Amino acid sequence: MPAETSTSARPCPIGPVVELVFSRWTTPILWMLHERGVQRFVELERALGITPKVLTQRLRQMECDGLVSRTYHAEVPPRVEYEISELGESLAPVFSALTQWSEQNLAAVHQARAAYSGPLPR
Repeated sequence: MPAETSTSARPCPIGPVVELVFSRWTTPILWMLHERGVQRFVELERALGITPKVLTQRLRQMECDGLVSRTYHAEVPPRVEYEISELGESLAPVFSALTQWSEQNLAAVHQARAAYSGPLPR
């Protein structure tokens, strides 16, 4: 088998998705919008305990990626709302599977960590 078609030569197919969805703060923001629906910026900020700068960066990137929709209301004062997009909502089965795995296996992970006697990661 030629090297370029070898399984070991191809990059992990889920790598880009992991970088997209599981980067710091993206998952909690998507979860919040999925669970609570439309949220204002300050509601997300307070619920997540995230700084305004970081929240702005993450929301802009998620909007660019098509995972979140932003609605600007020209009122006084202006109101901006965020909601999970159809594309973002399509990740619900992934989050559900991870929740199920967590419920079934996280205790075993904690046990393995407690029993581990090798060098700790840095």
